[in-house]
Amino acid sequence: METVISPILLYAMVALGGLGVLMAMPRDRVNLALPGFALGAIAGGVVLAALGVRLAQTGLSVNLYFYIFSFIALAAALRVITHPKPVYSALYFILTILATSGLFLILSAEFMAFALIIIYAGAILITYLFVIMLATQAPVQQLSEAEPVYERVAREPVVATLTGFILLAVLTTEFGQGVGTLSSGGTPDSDRILAQLPLRIERALHEEHLLGSGEGILPNEALARSVNGDGSPGPYLIDPDARTAVVQVQTEGGARRTVAWPADLELTNTESVGWELIKEHPGAIEMAGVILLMAMLGAVVLARKQMQIDEDAKRDQALGMNPPAANGEGA
Repeated sequence: METVISPILLYAMVALGGLGVLMAMPRDRVNLALPGFALGAIAGGVVLAALGVRLAQTGLSVNLYFYIFSFIALAAALRVITHPKPVYSALYFILTILATSGLFLILSAEFMAFALIIIYAGAILITYLFVIMLATQAPVQQLSEAEPVYERVAREPVVATLTGFILLAVLTTEFGQGVGTLSSGGTPDSDRILAQLPLRIERALHEEHLLGSGEGILPNEALARSVNGDGSPGPYLIDPDARTAVVQVQTEGGARRTVAWPADLELTNTESVGWELIKEHPGAIEMAGVILLMAMLGAVVLARKQMQIDEDAKRDQALGMNPPAANGEGA
């Protein structure tokens, strides 16, 4: 861990941050939110500054966007657990998701970034907000005492804060000590996956002007071999080892020629994840689609119920304000 950050400094700032979060928890009488936020900001700022100094000592450039997204994510996450209004906590959680997605984009993990936004901010939190708005009743009086106790005071803040920051310290320690000893899980061969995506190769060849008008890779021949004159199998039509592809030339005899791939043709992170999901985990994708559809239908049902309740309340109020005239009255 010494190569990343000093353990003593890390644990000290974890303790200071835990104290700040504990002070920022909603309380019934004494409000210590502002000093708690200050302690949390100091702890997070010291850790980020220490990481930047250690990174500069290694000769690597410091990414400014990492600090921006990290600060936003930490500040928004703090407000998620300290804001007394659950609706605002959900909105801060959306901000946390967006900032975390920015960190994933810095790591070139585009799929994870957009998956977080689509699933959490686009589906789960919308349903969560519907439930909060339907289950929360507005107080009759504009006084804090009119709100329920569980909305004004944090429940067991000491245990929750202590557990959370001990877990944070343990995970950070394991990250600093154990990541270097992990065995590589192996990365898929980008060229061999590209060999099964002939249209991707053909599009790249056209963009580099390596194919003429009407030329293209033969369809449905990914990982197929050509046939020699004696009937024996020839070279692959799309050879991932040699990074070449046999294309159909627009001539009367349908001649073929071999074209080398562009040197910068590589499988992107999103394409690699998409290929892995479609090839190895199609069932999981179908199940995720069904779950998201159920969440959307649940949100629609809750919204329709709320609309019906509002219409009934308006009708009852109208009838109460304009009662039917009694017999003989108004004659």
